[in-house]
Formats: sequence, structure tokens, C-alpha cells
Amino acid sequence: MAGNDGLSIGALARRTGLAVSAIRYYEAQGLIKPWRNAGGQRRFERADLRRLSFVMIAQQFGFTLPQIKAELDRLPGGRTPTPADWADISAGFRAALDSRINTLTRLRDNLDGCIGCGCLSLDKCALYNPQDRAAEKGTGPRYLLGDLPAR
Repeated sequence: MAGNDGLSIGALARRTGLAVSAIRYYEAQGLIKPWRNAGGQRRFERADLRRLSFVMIAQQFGFTLPQIKAELDRLPGGRTPTPADWADISAGFRAALDSRINTLTRLRDNLDGCIGCGCLSLDKCALYNPQDRAAEKGTGPRYLLGDLPAR
């Protein structure tokens, strides 16, 4: 399949800092797709270094493996991804991170009021949530999630 000797799983582990078992797990999840050399050994493209680095970084940002796989599936097969390919993926992740940052900012800015009140959109709060109106908007702490109290 590949025109070069590729990287062994051990070389990939040394370069990424991942355990061989983790690389095998990511392979089983479809995040990387090694090929076999004439001797039947797994071989990885150099681009798999970037893919695995992306996986590790994306996991640190809180993305799930299915989310990461969906993005990696957008990359071209059979060639090393270009900067433009990575920029397309980054744009989608940037939007998700911006949304998460906005939610965390609202949480930080409103947390003391809600924790002080103790309601978190339950029916006990006559000030922010009379007759449990927040329940009509959905589950969870609706006002911390961005919903506005009814006037």
C-alpha cells in the first residue's frame, strides 16, 4: 500500500509518547489505519503521528473519540493532510470550543447567585423560577445553560 517502509508501532509509540496498547486501541476505533508490510507487520504512515497528536490534544479539550473520529474521517485517505485540511477541521473544533467557553463564562459569572439560591432550576426558587417555569425549557440548570428567566 505505501511506497515507503512506514513506521513500526514501536516507533510510533516512541514518537507520540503513547503506549503500544493505546495505539492499538485507537486503531480498533478507526482513528488510524495501518497497513501490513511483506512480513505482515503493522506499518504506519508519518501522517499518523499528526493524527495521534490531534487525538491527544482533542481529548484534552474534552472531545470524545466518536467526535474526533468524525473529524478525522474528513481527512483525505491515501495522502498526507495539507494545512488546508487541518484548517477545515480546526474551524469546526474552534466553533465547539467557543461555545463551550461561552457556557463556562456564563457559569462562572452566575455560579455564586445560583449556588447561593440553591435552586438550579428546581421548583423551590420563587425569585428566579416561580412554579418551576424553567422546567418548560428542558432539563438541567436552564439559566446557567443560557436560557433566560420568564419575565
